[in-house]
Amino acid sequence: MAATLRLAVSQSHTLSTTALTLAALERTVQHAKSQSIDLLLFPEAYLGGYPRTATFGAAIGARDPAGRDQFLRYFKDAVDLGDTPEGAGQAWVDRSLEIPKGGGVRGDGTREELERISKESGVFLVVGVVERCAGTLYCAVLYICPRVGCVGKRRKVMPTGTERLIWGQGQPASLRAITTTIKGVKLTLAAAICWENYMPLLRQSLYSQNVNLYLAPTADARESWLALMRAVAMEGRCVVLSANQCLRESDLPIWITGKAGAAEEKVNERGMQRPARLRRKSTIECEDGNEIALPVPKESVAAIEEESKWANGTPTPARLRRKSTITEDGNEIVLPSPGSSTFQSTIQEQGQTKAKEGEFISRGGSCMISPLGEVLVGPLWDDDNALIVHDVDFDDCLRGRLDLDVGGSYSRNDSFKLTVAGLDLSPPP
Repeated sequence: MAATLRLAVSQSHTLSTTALTLAALERTVQHAKSQSIDLLLFPEAYLGGYPRTATFGAAIGARDPAGRDQFLRYFKDAVDLGDTPEGAGQAWVDRSLEIPKGGGVRGDGTREELERISKESGVFLVVGVVERCAGTLYCAVLYICPRVGCVGKRRKVMPTGTERLIWGQGQPASLRAITTTIKGVKLTLAAAICWENYMPLLRQSLYSQNVNLYLAPTADARESWLALMRAVAMEGRCVVLSANQCLRESDLPIWITGKAGAAEEKVNERGMQRPARLRRKSTIECEDGNEIALPVPKESVAAIEEESKWANGTPTPARLRRKSTITEDGNEIVLPSPGSSTFQSTIQEQGQTKAKEGEFISRGGSCMISPLGEVLVGPLWDDDNALIVHDVDFDDCLRGRLDLDVGGSYSRNDSFKLTVAGLDLSPPP
């Protein structure tokens, strides 16, 4: 009997709020269910967001108030899973920690919502999240079984570069592998997050637990990432899945960019596209080519709004808006007319800005690799809402162990010793 499962990787990106991202996750999972997918991996920091390009107002020896406001917004977007700062491990999984006196659940309910989504779909989920606990953020991964709920959670032990400013260091004990059986196929799975994969001893700690499904949610969109994933698969004789976010500059939240992204500009609170801004009507043309736009009388507002109404739910095209300044007396001075070189230059600059906002700042690169280092799917570039899917025969992991088992016969564990604080390196039952 073939030990085949259908695996998938979601290449997507965090939306403007955690609630919207969670709703998008559920839609992705339902789509996966329709394709009979057994296990689905989401990118690093999918819930909570990877704050690409954010500086948090920090320099060596200095922090500014605006950066603290950025961190406040980011902290509030993170999810509270009801864990402890030191990581409660199995006690958290078993829900044996103290619950609030008034009853209910520990945390903000995100754990329970993910468990519901997994249970209703029948899909085993592995989700990258930004977890808040006390006053610290952690980059974490959740393992969610459709039968029993959360079966594990781990926190990134070594944030990379400036991630160390905003994320705490997770507990090495959380590197414990998870076992589950899907359609009669036994899986021993574990996740190494982003550049943890460049830590040889961390990789070995996973190989030693006899992992046959190695998960690598990441934020690295370099072309060199694929070479690392192939090396990991070859080295560990395991199936490797890697998921990365794919997004444009306009997809970044307003607290990073300081301006509304594409989603905020296009969608109002009812989920429909906003109409073009109202255009003032009364103007005076000056001799120097400037135009003074006079204040709109209050009694004219209704008429202007009526003119701007949508037809059949479709907005009228926005007219080009000249650059302007508001004077102290409430008048608006509209700068040179479209015929001038200044205006043309302004339009050109706006076009360049829009083009930049449309560029990918993370191109993705999600992939799947076989236990012999062969690329099964990917890397996928420049697609910000995609599933990559492949049917994988896990017997290939055993076929690969004929000549290489770095957790066993090829490890020379009689001579080379690895210990990890608080972590049992023996294969889980």
